[in-house]
Amino acid sequence: MGSDASRHFERLARDERREEIIDAVRAVVAESGISRLSISAVTKRVGCTRSLFYHYFPTKEDALRAALDQSIDSFMGQLAEWNSQRVTGDIEGALDGAAHMLKKLVLQQDDVMPRTVATGGNAGLYATFVHRVADRMARYICESTVVDFAALHEVRIDHLYETFYVLITGLVMFVRANPDAPEETIKDIIASTLHIEGYTAKYPERRPER
Repeated sequence: MGSDASRHFERLARDERREEIIDAVRAVVAESGISRLSISAVTKRVGCTRSLFYHYFPTKEDALRAALDQSIDSFMGQLAEWNSQRVTGDIEGALDGAAHMLKKLVLQQDDVMPRTVATGGNAGLYATFVHRVADRMARYICESTVVDFAALHEVRIDHLYETFYVLITGLVMFVRANPDAPEETIKDIIASTLHIEGYTAKYPERRPER
């Protein structure tokens, strides 16, 4: 039986091979599109056998989902950065930042995976991707941003997770269909859905009574 150190090394090696396969999936999709993604194309780029590929991923779709998970992790990193930069009491500033961030996430050009899935004709895969994005973002916001807000203000929506899930899903689809939509419009949609438009300069008369 090997030592703890040797098992740790073997685990790292396995993780590295898995990451190499995911990187190859992203490269093939970037160069040729999802329609030309194949296990043979991936294994050729990695320089591995099909049996090694199957050791990590039962199907090419599973490998593709893993590659998309990397994009979602990037999205979550940007969401966490936005959350950490919020200034207590500056709700309008937070809304401005949220509208800018969301539009950037949907339209960003530096990550080919979401863009390729959105335009590649695989509606089911894109729907799954949007669901996973909305689910993770909604849970994060409910566990962090909403908690901070509730410590100072009344939360005027019920079904918190469900509301944020629907809001995020709808905005992703809206921005994808309307890439030129002003960030101010996105901000208004967020504020009105969450009943916090009274904290903006546009609708001061709607501010809740203290």
